[in-house]
Amino acid sequence: MSDGGRAQPLRRRHAPRAHSRKLGARQIIAEGLESNVWTDVYHNAMTASWPVFILALATAFFVLNGLFALIYALGDHPIANARDGLRDLFYFSVETSATVGYGDMHPQTDYGDIVATVENFVGMLLLATMTGLVFARISRPRARIIFARHPVVSAHEGQPTLMFRMANARSNFISEATAKAWMIGPEVSREGSRLVSFHPMRLVKSENPTFALSWVLFHPIDSDSPIFGLNRETLALSEINFIVSVAGFDETSGQTVHARGVFAAQDVRFEEEFEDIIRVDDHGLRHIDYSMIDATRPASSPTK
Repeated sequence: MSDGGRAQPLRRRHAPRAHSRKLGARQIIAEGLESNVWTDVYHNAMTASWPVFILALATAFFVLNGLFALIYALGDHPIANARDGLRDLFYFSVETSATVGYGDMHPQTDYGDIVATVENFVGMLLLATMTGLVFARISRPRARIIFARHPVVSAHEGQPTLMFRMANARSNFISEATAKAWMIGPEVSREGSRLVSFHPMRLVKSENPTFALSWVLFHPIDSDSPIFGLNRETLALSEINFIVSVAGFDETSGQTVHARGVFAAQDVRFEEEFEDIIRVDDHGLRHIDYSMIDATRPASSPTK
């Protein structure tokens, strides 16, 4: 459309970037999202690795103080005893933003006082933000629950059963732990639309009053199971994924913790069972070997 005969300039948008995400053993390329570090800065700060997080804080600290050093340099000798140009102005900026105030250098003009006041306010905001983010990362409740890499299918109580194994790597008590399992897979509706469906999977003994060592979840493959009738070859060619989620009360931290394991259909091993990771020695002491969490062996009782 025209506006008084004058062409309107086109507004250019940043081209969306593709992001690679992993779901089970499958790689998903997410497209169409505009990538911007400020879009979800809190989430990015909480999910970044500790080295990246510390590097980002250090970079912000030095950039901010460098910027204020340049602003100080615009004035006419605003800081007393600043003899080495930008170097001294940078160090004065660090003292101001950190509210240290050694006293060697101080503002001596109105311009210096105004800039120092603004920087002090900005520095307190930055310090509060840094403190809050560091505290949030340290205090965030996390469960050190490790999952066996391969679920197994073998007979249990005379019934073909899909089993998931997990272990509490902290060996502390997680009270009232509950587990849920879901199957995620493609589904075609009657109208021919391709959808991603979620099917709950019934678990035997899905609650654990004191999860301290290891825990095996059992899903009977009966007529109510979403994988009933699927054999090894069918599962291997499918896009099915399994999700196991665990929640419980960590008695050490006094907080509710969560953990999640994602498994591809190709990870399932048929006619195998888990190796024992707990043994009792001659003195009656119980040992758990976490290095064997993924170990399996041929099933002693084949499924029918």
